[in-house]
Amino acid sequence: MTRDRAGDPDHVVELLWREGGAEPRPGLSLDRIVRTGVELADTEGLAGLSMRKVAERLGFTTMSLYRHVPGREQLIDLMCDEVAGETSAGSVSAGSAAAGEGWRARLEACARAGWELRRRHPWLAEVRGGRHVPGPNTIARYEQMLSTVADTGLTPAEVIAVVGLVGRFVDSEALLLVEAAETERRSGVSEEEWWGGRDTLFERLYGYPTLTRLWEQGGFDRPEDPFEFGLARLLDGIELLIGQRYESRDETGAVCVVCGAPVDQPASGRPRAYCSASCRQRAYRRRTADKD
Repeated sequence: MTRDRAGDPDHVVELLWREGGAEPRPGLSLDRIVRTGVELADTEGLAGLSMRKVAERLGFTTMSLYRHVPGREQLIDLMCDEVAGETSAGSVSAGSAAAGEGWRARLEACARAGWELRRRHPWLAEVRGGRHVPGPNTIARYEQMLSTVADTGLTPAEVIAVVGLVGRFVDSEALLLVEAAETERRSGVSEEEWWGGRDTLFERLYGYPTLTRLWEQGGFDRPEDPFEFGLARLLDGIELLIGQRYESRDETGAVCVVCGAPVDQPASGRPRAYCSASCRQRAYRRRTADKD
């Protein structure tokens, strides 16, 4: 039985690529099990996901499911890859940007596609740990992200680190939404209502001058969107790193710090950082916008 191979990562790989699976019973297949698992997790989160509940939704016994998938952890791997294959506005924009935009626009589009995916399936942010086996759809998204910065002059290790950093940022922001929603669901009290009732705390904050000044100036009334602010600062840091790598390399093989295109270098004088006036203007506008 499939359940006997629950601890075999290679078997999960076979399932993810749909190789050597069990013959489907009438009305039951691996695809149906995975889709039902996604629907259940969308409704109840990962805490509410179990093989028993999936079986009940499908109208089969739990043991019937084990002929197709060995256990809950393997089902989660299959679910992650299932939703990674979804087409969304974000993934379409990522693909469109890849055709004519620079590395920053393409990487940003990938991050936004991941954010949209986690807004539709919040439980994705709850999948923790480094031993979840990726499937073809997950690897395709990872490949797309790697390709956005692979030709910027960063080292191979830095390319991988940059993509990992962006992915962890998206997951961490999504996890905050999951935790807030779960707390609200459990307590029946919204975040605004809970904080609105903390008068005894607010009365004690006047002894902290910086906090009080920022409060009175509206800093807490008109907060920055944490995802938008964090993503922009993260991309700024990556751009700075690419610029530093550009300045430290030889002129031969230099690429634009904005779009990653090859840059023709002058015979003498300061090396060029941009491939065109439009890229130089784009970088200037970005720096100006950040100061506003």
